[in-house]
This record gives sequence, C-alpha cells and structure tokens, in this order.
Amino acid sequence: MVGCTMTLDPSSALVLFSGGQDSATCLAWALDRFTRVETLAFDYNQRHRIELEVRQDFLAALRADFIPWAERLGQDHFIDATGLSAIGATAMTENVAIEMGSNGLPTTFVPGRNLLFLTYAAALAYRRGIKHIITGVCETDFSGYPDCRDDTIKALQVALNLGMESRFVLHTPLMWIDKAQTWALAETLGGRALVDAIVDKTHTCYLGDRSTRHPWGHGCGQCPACTLRANGWWQWEQGA
Repeated sequence: MVGCTMTLDPSSALVLFSGGQDSATCLAWALDRFTRVETLAFDYNQRHRIELEVRQDFLAALRADFIPWAERLGQDHFIDATGLSAIGATAMTENVAIEMGSNGLPTTFVPGRNLLFLTYAAALAYRRGIKHIITGVCETDFSGYPDCRDDTIKALQVALNLGMESRFVLHTPLMWIDKAQTWALAETLGGRALVDAIVDKTHTCYLGDRSTRHPWGHGCGQCPACTLRANGWWQWEQGA
C-alpha cells in the first residue's frame, strides 16, 4: 500500500560486524541495549579477509562466555559484495601500497563501501523487521574516509527511510570517541573478559597478518589500522 510505513521491532538491532575491534565493541553495545540482535558481514575481496573467519570465533565466545548476551544474539548474515573490488583497485582489495593518494584520501579508501553496506543492511533489516542498525564508523580515529562522517550517516538515514518508507535508526556508538575510549567502552560493557575476547578473537590489520600476537591483538604492527589499535591500547592501559 502506498504510504504505508513498514512495521519495525523497536527492540531489535542489526550490527554490521566485520570481525574487527570497532564492530565487536558495537556488537557488545547493541547486546547491552536490545533484546534481539542480528549480525551482518560482507565479503568484498578484502585483503584482510581473515576477519571473516575470526568473527565466528568472537561470536562463539559471546555465546559461551556472556550468557545474558547469548540469549539476545540472533542470526548471523553474510552478503557477497565482491563487485566493489571490480570497480577499481584500492589497497584494501589489491596489493597496492598503503599511502596517501593524490586526491587527499588514503589508498585504503573504498569508494561507496559504507554507503553500499548500510543500504544492504537496511534492505535486510526491512525484511527482518529490524528497526535499529549499528555501524562502527567514526570521525575521531579515522583515515579521512568521507563515508564515515556523521553528516554522511545522517543523510543516508534520511535517504533509506524515504526510499523504503520506513523509520530505521542508524546508530554510530563510536562516532565521537577515539581508540583508547573504544577500549574503555568495551571494558565498561563486558569487563576484562570482553577486552580479552576482542584482543584474541578480532582482526584489524589491513594486511591480514595474524602471525604475531601483540598485547593489543594480532597484526603486522605497522599498517595504519594496527598503529591506531596499538596506540589506543597503550593510551587506555596507561589511563586505566
């Protein structure tokens, strides 16, 4: 019926859970607030696709060690978004140097990625009757990606609601906090047990390196993602 708004469950949430530190923290944030929480991952031929494997370990840890949350954790979804890698080479999908591009953006920027992911998420949420969509984008510890900005997310929320005649709410729990505060948030939500699970069972390194286990987790220790995660860890540790 034209003009009929889709009924969405206000107690439900869909989390874009890639398998990294930020999305794992957002998943805990959602489980702390909503009674039904589903998860969504994307394969876009990312170089660090190991994240798609370790995310299952993190989900298993939540179900085994965080019983109240386990009862709220629902279906896990997976979408093939490999068409993104066919559009053009980026350092996230091909063996391209991680550096600043001539356009002022790092070569790790994948044009349209978050816009596409959130559109897919909204389409899935529509079918699942889910009102709240959570993503780990932020403007504080980011690489200048324009699709991580608060203005972008707010504009997209308007477009999605208009285009689907719905009332989705896009949440960005990390938008205004840095990596040290993200570690602190994880501890607040789930104690040291959650911090340990994030350290051991998530992946952030752009190069997909899990050969070395640092105090803050696995990674090459040199790429921008590892540097952000490590610096945030040490800042949090010093202030904890």
